[in-house]
Amino acid sequence: MTSAALTSFWSWQLVGALILNAIVQAVTIGAFAARIAGVVTRRIAISISLFSLFVTASRLANLVYTPLLGGISDVARNVVAHAEFLKTPAIAEPALAQYEWQLRAIVFAGTLGTMIGGILLPTFMYLFVRGIGSFERLDSLPKALLRMFDPAVLRDVFRSLRAPNPASWGRFKLAHVPPKLLIANTVLQSMYAIGVVAAVYAAVRDPLHATTATLLSGIVNGIGTIAFTLFVDPTSAQIVDQATHGKRSLDDVKSMVFYLTATTIVGTLISQLFLYPAALVIGAVARLVNHGWGS
Repeated sequence: MTSAALTSFWSWQLVGALILNAIVQAVTIGAFAARIAGVVTRRIAISISLFSLFVTASRLANLVYTPLLGGISDVARNVVAHAEFLKTPAIAEPALAQYEWQLRAIVFAGTLGTMIGGILLPTFMYLFVRGIGSFERLDSLPKALLRMFDPAVLRDVFRSLRAPNPASWGRFKLAHVPPKLLIANTVLQSMYAIGVVAAVYAAVRDPLHATTATLLSGIVNGIGTIAFTLFVDPTSAQIVDQATHGKRSLDDVKSMVFYLTATTIVGTLISQLFLYPAALVIGAVARLVNHGWGS
């Protein structure tokens, strides 16, 4: 069993989880472009609707991503449970170490996805601008979304692809973005990036409380969603609103999106430091829920 655990690092479930988490994070970053598109088109309400749609879609994609993560976790949990039954921790330790690196790879895939989303921000903005125009013409969001699959539209989208120019990053002024927004986004993203993986890691480390630990991921992500709604979204929306009314420039909105992307990348990298401690905390809470303070 030790040999099998050590030679099966890669699996189709792991590869699928890596790809899906990268896509989810890229789409989440791409949703920021709706803010810029709203200012460009002066259609703030529609842009907010599209922003919410993209964010919701990225969250729903977790319904596909998490079962794959569950498959990886089941393999590691079976090894750990078998080792505990045989009272041979030497079997469990290599399996746990390998599993932790699998989780770290998934989290890092999210970081890469964030970077890809940042690179594709101009393309996402182009899509949002076209989407807003299509919605106004067709008066139907589903029809406007289906237009994205039109061959002519896809051709135009591919033509709009271009590599970012680092020389242009100098126009994004950090002074134009509230520090509290960037700090809140960094902390939030460092928590959200490991909400699910820390919970399943805790479940694998303690098979007796696996179900409780896994279900605690919903609480972690729920807190993250509430924090985003309270501290990140209102401030970013206010900047967009000020730009629409001429109190800020379009470059201020672009600076906000640029630094939100940058702090998201930083946050997902920092989350690697919190993975193990977060798993310990979730494991302790799971034991507390099951056994009370005397556990």
